[in-house]
Amino acid sequence: MKIIIINGPNLNLLGTREPEVYGSLSFIEFLEELKKKYKDIEIDYFQSNIEGEIIDKLHEVGFNYNGIILNAAAYTHTSVGIGDAVKAIETPVVEVHISNVYAREEFRHHSYISPNASGIIVGMGLKGYELAIQSFYD
Repeated sequence: MKIIIINGPNLNLLGTREPEVYGSLSFIEFLEELKKKYKDIEIDYFQSNIEGEIIDKLHEVGFNYNGIILNAAAYTHTSVGIGDAVKAIETPVVEVHISNVYAREEFRHHSYISPNASGIIVGMGLKGYELAIQSFYD
């Protein structure tokens, strides 16, 4: 099985950005833990602060991976383009958010990705990524 995690803007700062919300573990440290735990899965990773790069990556992997875990971060609430890219590809996408977006500002309550995602995991911290991986097992 081949899965990719795609993270959007500011998630490169995990571990230092608002640790009370996002925790103190960097995503790279967390990714290494996931890879050790799920040795039978090839887990690739991509992070960008640039909307177009996220769209390009979805196009690139959206027909030859078994699953995509997408945390588009703030672009979730603003990017019709990323939502359209998710709709255009064949690979199932699980939308993940570390924090509970529904407990935050009202503009974060809307997602352009959700209507085209195979599932949504919200507010479970980094554990949400692991739950998304588990959702790809048949």
